[in-house]
Parts: sequence; structure tokens; C-alpha cells
Amino acid sequence: MRTEREVSREAVIVAVDAKRSKENLETVEWAFRYLVRPGDILLVLGVLHDDQLGQPKKHSCFPSFSFLLATSHCERSGMVDHEELDSIELKETYEKRSGEYQISLQTIRRQCQSNDVKLQLKFAAGYCPARLAIEEGQNLNTRWIVLDSHFRKSQLFLRGHVSCNIAVMKGKDFATLMLSEATPPDIFPGNSEESYNSAPTDNPMEVPSKSLSPDQLRKSHAPAPHHQNPCCYPMSWRTGFPRVFSHNELEVITNGFADDYVSKEMEGLKVYLGILQDTTVLVKSYEEINKCFWSMLKILSRVCHRNILNLVGYCYTGAAAYLIFDFPCLGNMEYNLRIEELAQKLGWKARWCIALEIGGSLRYIHEECADGSIVHKSVCSCSVALSHDYSAILLINFKTSEWLAEGVPHDEDLIARCSNFEEDERLFVDVRGYGKFLLELITGKSACCFPNQGKVQSMIDWALPLLENGALRNLMDCRVTESAGDGRLVRQMAHAALRCLNVDSDHKLSISEALAIVRGDELVVSVQALKIFE
Repeated sequence: MRTEREVSREAVIVAVDAKRSKENLETVEWAFRYLVRPGDILLVLGVLHDDQLGQPKKHSCFPSFSFLLATSHCERSGMVDHEELDSIELKETYEKRSGEYQISLQTIRRQCQSNDVKLQLKFAAGYCPARLAIEEGQNLNTRWIVLDSHFRKSQLFLRGHVSCNIAVMKGKDFATLMLSEATPPDIFPGNSEESYNSAPTDNPMEVPSKSLSPDQLRKSHAPAPHHQNPCCYPMSWRTGFPRVFSHNELEVITNGFADDYVSKEMEGLKVYLGILQDTTVLVKSYEEINKCFWSMLKILSRVCHRNILNLVGYCYTGAAAYLIFDFPCLGNMEYNLRIEELAQKLGWKARWCIALEIGGSLRYIHEECADGSIVHKSVCSCSVALSHDYSAILLINFKTSEWLAEGVPHDEDLIARCSNFEEDERLFVDVRGYGKFLLELITGKSACCFPNQGKVQSMIDWALPLLENGALRNLMDCRVTESAGDGRLVRQMAHAALRCLNVDSDHKLSISEALAIVRGDELVVSVQALKIFE
């Protein structure tokens, strides 16, 4: 239990790549010289990647060993997967790294002792450095988080989750600072000539460290704690959005399309993380301006739903095209099911709620759009994003979507002869996709990666016989702890999945009917139908 003295201390957290000792020492020394005040906590987080441990890349969490330099005391926490990792070898690796750091930080340690600074060193493997810094920061009265240059791509994710000051190392004795709103006005360099000549930046809250003295930086305060993300209100729902952006505006948002701001690259597409009105957004840059881009823009400009990743705006210059979206800061559902630690947080009630939210978004594009039905065509865990403490569940990936009204002829006689059956058939692609998504929620497995998990058949081919035979226990994700009432929720999802995937049925479900089954609507779901899974 932390003492009152420890609670009152403010903290400076430094996240470094544990493999690079020399660069990390420079980062810690810079933080101590510029940011740390007497009485502070200086927490150094050494993050080890899986390949640095000599282990094959793996997505479950490794244990975290904590080494406190003041007492040389070693604490162990977390979990070890004994089937895939030799815990003795891992501990030896940690102890080796710890010994190296304790030697290299001797000078800092002595300076900390003479200034009443509590120095802590923690190692972790298998963690995202930004997420780890956020979790540690929540347990401390954090004033600054410092990322070494190897973690600079995590800065925007970090900024979207914390309200303290952030420093990102750019080189020896030079860092880019993102100052919190709690920073006193006399610290901000304003329009000082030195500030803009040192490292020009278009973001007024982002300044170069060389424009500030150590005395100025130490005047910063830890922000008052808040109960939610300060930027959780989506840009797409704010007044004036969505709208057309100029290319110059996007340059400001992405810091001149800097490489540090690139989140993902694939053929024909580059995704940037940017800052707009102090909120993180996604900027998708399309190298090839084709029918897919215009189709997406046409569809996304017509939809507005709380469970859809709505459009913030777009930019078209003739030579380049961009779409701007809200940033789903917790990643997609496939990622959250794949990572052990994250999957365990998604209990059955949470997964059932996610099923309802995504079902609602599909019902909206199928049945409630004013301009006609839209079929998504790619419903699965990779097309569902989570954001802001799991409070926002979003349907994403509209690149294969189709607005069915475009295929309807304008001749009234032809329209009258168009069969509703054809539209129902096209919409059933999403209903079947929804059934597959329900399977992913139940099993905790990704349908996209399922062939790579040692199975020859698809997830549907594997799971459907088990569903039909009522062997639900053989499907349920064993990582999730079951609580009272969870069983019925899982049975409702399983019954809906079975009905959605049953292509031989005389009556193919609409998404509204599937959603009613998940919800447990007694008018749709009979008690006898659910008993098959008991």
C-alpha cells in the first residue's frame, strides 16, 4: 500500500527500448536534467520486444518483472504461458537487462538519492510502450511521460489517452514537447523567434525542447485527474463536420505528412495519425483515385450513426485524395480478441453488447438510410473498431460496400418489376457476415486468421456442426470467466449465429430478425430453440 508521501509525489515516466542501452541512458539523463524535481518519482520503463527475448513473435502478454534500484528488490507480477515460453529463460533475460541498467544508471541513482527522487526501473515484454506508460501513469500522479525516439510513432496514441505533458526524443538533448492544458502560460514560448527557428511546427501545443530552459519545464504541473478521455467526443459529430479540407489543412494536421505520423502503409494507401482541434484523427491518403474511393465517399457522406466510423471530411486535389476519420483508439475487434490481456477484459456481457451495437449499425445501413439500403460486404472482427474505454463500438472498412440504390433503374415500370428478393439476397451477405462475427465473439478466434490456426476448414465449417449439435461449450472462449446470467446471453448469440449461417433455410433472416434473436426478444426466440445449447 502506498504511503501518503508516495501519493503526493509527482511522477516522470520514461519509456525506452530496453535493447538500446546507450540511447536510453541519454534519454533518462535528459529527463532528469530537464523535467525531474526534488521529491518526484522517476519511473524508467524498459520495454523488451519478443524477438529480443529470443522467442517467436507472440501476441499474448509476457510477465512484467519490476526492479527497484533503491533496494535492489525484485518483484514479479503478471502471467507466464508455460506452453510457449520458458519462464526461467525469460527471468534470466530480465535479470541480465536489469544488471546492465543498474550499472549504467549508477550516476543517476546517486543524483536521485541526493535530491529525494525515488528512482524505479521496470521491465516488460509483449506490451505496447504507449499502453504500458498509460497504465503506469494511471497509478501515479504523472506530470510527464517521455518516449525515446524508437517509440515516437506512439506519441499520438498516447496523446489521445493522457492529459499530462509528453516529450518525444528526436536526438541527443532534443525533444518535441506536447504540453498539457495545465501548463502555466509563462512556460509556453509563444512567438519566440528561437522556438520557431529551432523546429518549426504548426501545432501550437507542440514545441521544441531547446526553446525552453530546465527551470521553465520544471514549473509544469501534473494535471487534475479526469474520469474520461478529454477528447472522447468524436470530431464527426461536432458542429461543422463533415466538411471539405484543403491540402494545407491536412499538412497542418499531419505535421507536413511526417513519417513519424504514419500509422500504416499498404498498397495504394497510407494512413496518418494527426491532430485536429486537439483530437486525434485518421487521415487516409489514396495514391490511386479510383471508383472505390468515390464509392466510399458517396456512401460515407450519406451515413451518420453512433456505431459507424463516421467521416470527418475529405480532400481532393486532382492529384491526391484523402479521407479523414475519427480515431478508434483501442484498435479493431480482431486485435482485441487476439491479445490475451485484452480478450480477458471482454466478458460475455461486453461481447453481447458489442453484438447488439454492430447489429444496430447493420440495421441502420440496411433499413434506415434515407437514400436507400447499403450492403457492407465485409462484416467480421477486422471491420469492428473499439474506442474510449469500450464505450464506442464502430463498424469500419466500407471499401467494398455498395449503395444498392445505384443499381436501381430509373424507369418506374422497371422499378415495379424489380424483385425485393434480389435486394434481400444481396443484404443477406451482411446477415451471414454478422453470423460469422457472432462466432468470433463466442470463440475468441478471428475468422480471417482461422486457416492459420492449424485448421484446414474455415471457421464456419468448423463451428456450424458444433452449433447444430448444441455443443456450445466446445466453442466458448475459455479465457472468459462466466458470471451469473452470462450463459443465456451466449446462447442467444449462438442461436442467432446458427440462423444467420443457415443458407439452406426456406426463410433467410433479415438483420432486424437476427438482432432480435441476440437481444432475446420472446416474439422471435422460443425457449425450446435456446434449450439446444444447454
